[in-house]
Amino acid sequence: MKLATLKDGSRDGQLVVVSRDLATAHYATGIASRLQQVLDDWGFMSPQLQDLSDALNAGRARHAFPFEPAQCMAPLPRAYQWADASAYLNHVELVRKARGSEVPQSFYADPLMYQGGSDDFIGPCDPIVVADEAFGIDFEAELAVVTGDLRMGAGPEQAIESIRLLMLANDVSLRNLIPAELAKGFGFFQSKPATAFSPVAVTPDELGDAWQGGRVHLALQSSWNGRKVGLCDAGEEMTFHFGQLIAHIAKTRNVRAGSIVGSGTVSNRGVEVDGRMDWPKGYSCIAEKRSIETIQDGQPRTEFMKYGDTIRIEMKGRDGASIFGAIDQEVVGPQATA
Repeated sequence: MKLATLKDGSRDGQLVVVSRDLATAHYATGIASRLQQVLDDWGFMSPQLQDLSDALNAGRARHAFPFEPAQCMAPLPRAYQWADASAYLNHVELVRKARGSEVPQSFYADPLMYQGGSDDFIGPCDPIVVADEAFGIDFEAELAVVTGDLRMGAGPEQAIESIRLLMLANDVSLRNLIPAELAKGFGFFQSKPATAFSPVAVTPDELGDAWQGGRVHLALQSSWNGRKVGLCDAGEEMTFHFGQLIAHIAKTRNVRAGSIVGSGTVSNRGVEVDGRMDWPKGYSCIAEKRSIETIQDGQPRTEFMKYGDTIRIEMKGRDGASIFGAIDQEVVGPQATA
């Protein structure tokens, strides 16, 4: 099934069930008003929502209405936890190679992860508000999962079973603020503004055989200012699958229902063409493109995002249909929302 949260003037919005083709929706009011309620009582509430989803997809839901992604909040407008990883180590390798450093061997055995702000997510069509273009505005196209409860010490296979929903994410980064923050030794903070998520969150069964071993074996599309810049395979080159990422969290603590875990920037390896490295599948963030340019030509050419720029992130199934709906945002200054 597919679930979304519509804007209703409150902090947490109104839960709706969305049809598989993303054309219609139905309020879940008689079952639950918010997604967190469902996650807290998944065993009881999810079968009821599944029944409503089945009726909606069969055209039997009496009070269905057109689904409008622009009216969506993030599926979970605020969450108990947002932990974002860097599970595609090709991304890390490129960034480090561009600055002349190597990836420590430990990175291949132990996932990179940071704790992001989870109190204020934004909707898929909400603007990306940044105080200053000089901060180095970058998109990051990712996948994310929402978990149920998982006990401390659980392993990767148990962790996969805890996954309730999947989403797309735009984990916006302010690249020019990152070096000074990392130099303090405490990680990201101001350099990571509000994250956006796809219009709908979907249960793993919606992906069919594309969901295997804690990975999504489909391409993630990124279009910057209307031009497709990335069509990256999210499956095979994901070094750590979602079960391993969740188990990393659970090593020292319980993971509670409603925790969101991100994959990090989806990234694919380059190929050699006529003695020169090329990246035919493109990129899922500008920092990676700049790293590629530095490796190829000695310096970056591509600038970061400016006010008025747009980013669209979407994943389609093997039938060509959008699975999660699209994240479709514009970068604006603070005065645009005053």
